Amino acid sequence: MFAWSSGIAAASLSRPGLVVPVPDLPETEENLAALRDALAVRTSALRRSVHLRHVDAGSDGSEEQEIAALLNPVYDIGRLGLFFTATPRHADVLLVTGAGAHGMAEPLRLTYEGMPDPKVVIAVGTDAVSGGMLGADGYATSGGVGEVVPVDVWLPGSPPPPFAILQALLLGLGRLPGSGRGAGSRGAGSRGAGSRGAGSPAVKGGRS
Repeated sequence: MFAWSSGIAAASLSRPGLVVPVPDLPETEENLAALRDALAVRTSALRRSVHLRHVDAGSDGSEEQEIAALLNPVYDIGRLGLFFTATPRHADVLLVTGAGAHGMAEPLRLTYEGMPDPKVVIAVGTDAVSGGMLGADGYATSGGVGEVVPVDVWLPGSPPPPFAILQALLLGLGRLPGSGRGAGSRGAGSRGAGSRGAGSPAVKGGRS
């Protein structure tokens, strides 16, 4: 079952970190610190100007509305040095929404592979985290985007609000207090073609 949480701090560095209880990945300060330190090493080259690429892997459109809201004057992520780009060649962060539709698996992989290193992947919304109501491996979806690409930060919500998406971005980039220079790493947790680590947006510990 999912635990109740208040406020915008919903993301985690690991998909198992979103579930209560966590049988195989205790959400201890030591585990979270290890994930954050590893991701910090990987993202240390990302400075004040960070470019985002968004891929819809089979969403219902609700997450896209919340992502689009990040550009309005209320949230204005440009003031934080965060900008959307139309090409993965210029992207530092990949925002993925949707349940992992089989038809989008290859385009998603190509986008991920086309991004330069270091890169951060954020699964935005419950569908991207677990497949949502469609669940795991079906005829149309893969049960979340973690089965297709490695995920660094897991953000539940259907849809998550703009402030929660912003918190997940800052967590993945290590800009939050106590998150190190680069929030966590990818490590333990389920990875199909790749997944990553545990935290408060969940930072996954999968990528090294």
